[in-house]
Amino acid sequence: MANFGDGDVKPLFSKGLPLSLKLAVFALFSLGLMFAQHRTDALHPVRVAVNAAIQPVQFLAGIPSKLSFIGDYFTSREHLIQENMHLRQQQHVLDAKVQKLASLRAENAHIRQLLQSSRQIGDRVLIAEIISASPDPYRHYIMLNKGSTDGVYKGQALVDSHGIMGQVVSVSPFSSTAILITDANNGIPVSDARNGLQTVAEGTGNGLTLRLPYLPNNTDIKPGDLLVSSGMGQRYPAGYPVGTVTHVQRKPGEHFLTVKAQPAAHLHREREVLLVWSDSTAHNRQLQASEHQQQLAENTSPSHP
Repeated sequence: MANFGDGDVKPLFSKGLPLSLKLAVFALFSLGLMFAQHRTDALHPVRVAVNAAIQPVQFLAGIPSKLSFIGDYFTSREHLIQENMHLRQQQHVLDAKVQKLASLRAENAHIRQLLQSSRQIGDRVLIAEIISASPDPYRHYIMLNKGSTDGVYKGQALVDSHGIMGQVVSVSPFSSTAILITDANNGIPVSDARNGLQTVAEGTGNGLTLRLPYLPNNTDIKPGDLLVSSGMGQRYPAGYPVGTVTHVQRKPGEHFLTVKAQPAAHLHREREVLLVWSDSTAHNRQLQASEHQQQLAENTSPSHP
């Protein structure tokens, strides 16, 4: 057998202790460590040192889970931000709906008041909506969404649930224009509900006050008196509240009183009003229609020799 060097040649596979023996030795050694740990504290310093030595390994092993937690944290935070924005938008929408609901509730209550007022009136009425008002502060006109196709006619009285508002002055097929009782060019015959005094209430142009001109100094009228429509001149139906006397002034040497009243109707706070057909106005319109038909018949009848 040839020699490849001066040193001894080591075998390729060295023989040592059998594996079963090594396993038994390590098992006994582990049992001994466990017994010593359980019965005594001799291995406590060793355990502390081992824990300190493997602390970096534990930290490195926990990094993947921490990175996953951080990713979940940012993902959850982004989701919460988006959800918060969505909830805020929903809140704005719900707030708007609540405001609209409050407006509809108030409008419904007002329409109920108008219907209750119409039942108390007993006349034929039609609910109309105010679609515009005159921008001129000295001209108190409003436009309604009802016209001749709805039976509205010129001179028709306009009321709300509190009193007379005015009178229709022009009519088109689908709308009409009314003048309010506070217009400076408007006047309404009234009577004092306390003593039956007959007079005229005129508008002052400021929208809040009526005046009763040409009342002698000895006239029996005082603040708090209720003024109602008298029906004189058949311009307005009788018995509707017009206003309440608020100011009576007697000036020495003057022949007439200075009398002011507050309108009963809520002239600048209403959206829906009532157009009234009273028995007298309906009767007059029927007479006018019959007279007009009679004139047409006479004009179209053939002449006799």
